[in-house]
Amino acid sequence: MLASRPAPVESTQPASAASITPVRHEPKTGPGSMLAFMDRKDETAQENKRLKEELSKWDDSVPGVRLDPKLIHASRFANRDQKSFESDEFDELKDEIESAGGNVQPIKVRPLPGRPGEYEIVFGHRRHRACLKLGLNVLAIIEDLTDIQLFEQMDRENRQRADLRPYEQGVMYKKALDVGLFPSARKLAESLGVDLGGVGKYISLAKLPSDVLNAFPSPLDLQQRWATDLSQAIQKNPDVVLMRAKEIQQMDPRPLAAQVYKTLTAEEGGSSELPPFESPVLIKGRGGQTGEISFNPKKKSFEICLKGVDEKHLSELKKVIQSFIS
Repeated sequence: MLASRPAPVESTQPASAASITPVRHEPKTGPGSMLAFMDRKDETAQENKRLKEELSKWDDSVPGVRLDPKLIHASRFANRDQKSFESDEFDELKDEIESAGGNVQPIKVRPLPGRPGEYEIVFGHRRHRACLKLGLNVLAIIEDLTDIQLFEQMDRENRQRADLRPYEQGVMYKKALDVGLFPSARKLAESLGVDLGGVGKYISLAKLPSDVLNAFPSPLDLQQRWATDLSQAIQKNPDVVLMRAKEIQQMDPRPLAAQVYKTLTAEEGGSSELPPFESPVLIKGRGGQTGEISFNPKKKSFEICLKGVDEKHLSELKKVIQSFIS
C-alpha cells in the first residue's frame, strides 16, 4: 500500500518585491485605455529627462583622437630643456607609455594656421616626444586657441607638474615677452594670476649668460632662490663671475650645483675656491627613486642626496647611518 504524500507546506515568509513580476492588466474600456496611455507617456517623459541629465554631464568634454606624432610640432613657447628628454624620469615615462601601448593621459594641441592636418602642442611635450620615439600615435585633444589662450593653458598645466624646473619656467616667460605676447612682466603676471616677484626671478634665471649656465651640471639644477644673488653678482663684477664660470667648466669632475652657486656669488677677494670632490656615485631605485653620494676629501665628509623617497623612511635611514658611524 503506497504511503500518502505529505501536503505541501505553505511558506510563511512573504515573497520579496524583487521576486514578484508585476502583471500589467490591459484595460478593457476606452477611458481605461486613455489612462494607461497617459501613464506610459509620463514614464517616457521621465526617462527622457533622466537621459538628458546624464548627457548634460558630458557637454564640456572633448573627445580624444589618435594623431601621427610627426604631424605635431613643439610650441614656440615650449619650456622643456633638452636635458628633460635625457633624464631617468623621461625614460620611465617612455617605458610606461610603451607598456600601455600609448599615452593614457592625452596631450592638447591646436591646428597650425595654413598647414592643414598639422598641429602645435599646447601641453604634453614629453608625452609627445615619448610617442614619437616609440613610433606610436599620440592621444590628443584638439582645440582652437589664440596665442594668449595657448600660453595661459600651457602655463597652468606646467605649474601643476611636480617636476617643473625654475629655469624652464623662466624660458617660457622670457619667450612670451620677447615675442610681444605681453607688453610687460606685470601684465604677464596679471594674466596668469601669479606673483610678479616670482615671475621676475624665473626670467632672471633664463637671462643668465651662457657661460654661467654652462658652469652648472645642468640649467635644470638652478633654484629660484639663487636668481637674485646670481644677477647681482653679474651686475657688480661681470668679469670676475664669467672668469670663475669658465674655470668651473674646465673642472673634471664637475662640482655640484650648490657649490657652483657659492663660487659664482662669492665676494671678490673672498674665498671662491671649490673643494675637491670625487665623482658622485649615482644610485637608481626600482620605483623611480634616485640617490647621489659624493665625498669631499678636503672636509672628509659625504654628501647624500635622495630623491623620490617617502618621508616615512626617515627613521629607517637614521638607523642605517647611525649603525655606519657607530
